[in-house]
Amino acid sequence: MNDSNSNAGVGSGPSARRIYAKELAKLRERAGLTLVQLGEQTRYEQSYLHRLENGERLGSSDVPKVLDRFYGTGDLLADLWKLAKREKKQGRYEGFMDVEAEARNMQEFVAGLIPGLLQTERYAASLLSSDLSASLAEVNRRVQERMARQARLFGKTNLLDYRGLIHESALRSGLKDHDAWTEQLERLIEAAGLRHVSLHVVPFSAGPHFMFGGSLSMLWLPSGRNIAYVEGSLSGDVIEDAEEAEQLRLAYDQFRDLAMTPEGSLDLLRTVLEEHTSCSSLPRT
Repeated sequence: MNDSNSNAGVGSGPSARRIYAKELAKLRERAGLTLVQLGEQTRYEQSYLHRLENGERLGSSDVPKVLDRFYGTGDLLADLWKLAKREKKQGRYEGFMDVEAEARNMQEFVAGLIPGLLQTERYAASLLSSDLSASLAEVNRRVQERMARQARLFGKTNLLDYRGLIHESALRSGLKDHDAWTEQLERLIEAAGLRHVSLHVVPFSAGPHFMFGGSLSMLWLPSGRNIAYVEGSLSGDVIEDAEEAEQLRLAYDQFRDLAMTPEGSLDLLRTVLEEHTSCSSLPRT
């Protein structure tokens, strides 16, 4: 995860998503319909409508339009849906951090980069500084937030059981600052030695995979519930739907099968560090 609980609102008071869900249930009950009857008349599955009314899913933009026509409510539901969608985008990363703080187990892959929980301060600063839209103050704030999150791995209490997949390309690209890259490789080796951390390197020989298009974080809460966070270069989204999260978990497991063992990955990390430090010690010609 580089840088949302989708039910969480922005600011105080009930979230737009929760208001939308309550309005769906209220309108159906006012019409004297069961979920089965509503499903028959609107051609939506009963289970799908149930999740919408419970706030488990927000659904597509087609749903409120169909239901507005069915109930004769103008654009009421469509407008509430838009507010909930906007709220979800605004709060996605903050909500994810809330879920991460609660989670007991996490599995993660970030395409082409060192995962955030394993980054050194200098690596994080170099990466986040590449966002030209962010001010220096914003970059510094985000770096410090990232470092604070790492207490779940490198601290003493409330430790997170963590499994990270790192593509070999992330190990071969390095940083311009030689010492900063040495520090980052040493941090990875340190993490690989922790009992609650498992690191797997996905080698170039594994070939292409659809997960290269972004990052995926899988979180398991104390209740046993699985929540996913998917992120591209410009956007991210929390996946709370159980079926969608399960599909992502299966994809992650298949990708992990292409990776090296933790022992083999640690050997490669040490080799990359040795090559890096050896090259730096060679005389310049």
